[in-house]
Amino acid sequence: MSTTQSERLRELLEPLVASQGLDLEEIAVDSVGRKRVLRVVVDSDDGADLDAIADVSRALSAKLDETDAMGEGEYTLEVGTPGAERELTEHRHYVRAVDRLVRFRLTEGGDLVARILTVDDEGVDLEVPGVKGRKATARRLAFDAIAGARVQVEFNRKDKQDKHDEQDDSEMKEEEEA
Repeated sequence: MSTTQSERLRELLEPLVASQGLDLEEIAVDSVGRKRVLRVVVDSDDGADLDAIADVSRALSAKLDETDAMGEGEYTLEVGTPGAERELTEHRHYVRAVDRLVRFRLTEGGDLVARILTVDDEGVDLEVPGVKGRKATARRLAFDAIAGARVQVEFNRKDKQDKHDEQDDSEMKEEEEA
């Protein structure tokens, strides 16, 4: 996709996405056989549910149909949200990743896996998990020390699971007493 087409699509679609209360994160046009696929990635501070995705998809489709931004050929419009292991490239991405485990690629070299606790204009405050039974430690990381960052998928987060189990136990106890 040429830079000109990418810029035209962003200029055309971004106000529509914003009017739906979402951020336009990414636009990509790919060729799949004879057809083209326009992939639009949207997100918000509160996430985007299926209804929001459907609404913005209808609005984008209508706008694209009334313009020639995609040219004459057929194309498929796909609207979705960033994946579970999203890359953090904007300040708002870091804010949305508070309390998430993130793998940081450091500008000085090496990687660091830590949980984001807070975010401000200069950087992030982190909790670095302890190794082999040691306690977690706090660390401050300035944005200019980050070469890249990607959210990590957690299947069994211990502290969240413990709170959930305690809540389930107290609910079962209440049901037994009733």
